[in-house]
Amino acid sequence: MIRAFLGIDLPPPVRGALQVQQFLLPLPRKVEPENLHLTLIFLGDCPEPALEAAHEGFDALREHRFSLALQGLGLFGKDKPRVAWAGVAPSPALMHLQAKVETIARRTFCPVEARRFVPHVTLGRFPPPPPTDAMRLERAVAMGQGFRSDPWEVTELTLWRSHQTGKGSHYEVLARYPLA
Repeated sequence: MIRAFLGIDLPPPVRGALQVQQFLLPLPRKVEPENLHLTLIFLGDCPEPALEAAHEGFDALREHRFSLALQGLGLFGKDKPRVAWAGVAPSPALMHLQAKVETIARRTFCPVEARRFVPHVTLGRFPPPPPTDAMRLERAVAMGQGFRSDPWEVTELTLWRSHQTGKGSHYEVLARYPLA
């Protein structure tokens, strides 16, 4: 079984802009800069033959490059926030691409999550903070609503393997898929 996901790696200027946002937010625990990415589909603990079939499907994908930008900040967890994120500016090309890769992954029988795709880059993951810290975090996220990265051209997709460690996740690139 291989824990894997397909996503979009971020160029250094975008990664740098996200690090500034991480600095400005009172995050209890930040995602390491080298782990910042946009997940298109989480494949879960996938049997090797299914992951190989997914790899072949992703490799055969013939989608075009497109422009993408990050926009706004948010929290998952409603009244008990546990994830801080940067949003993605509306992109029909991204939504189309995500639907295609999800279809490929489902056909290979990898254990794809059933939740709706909400494009974002995770900035921090943490246990729900005490109420006063949660209020500070919510206020800082509200102040960051004007955040917007410069647009960049998405030229490839990346398949990562996720290793769980005591210090969080470590990602290993398994394959890259260039876009036309």
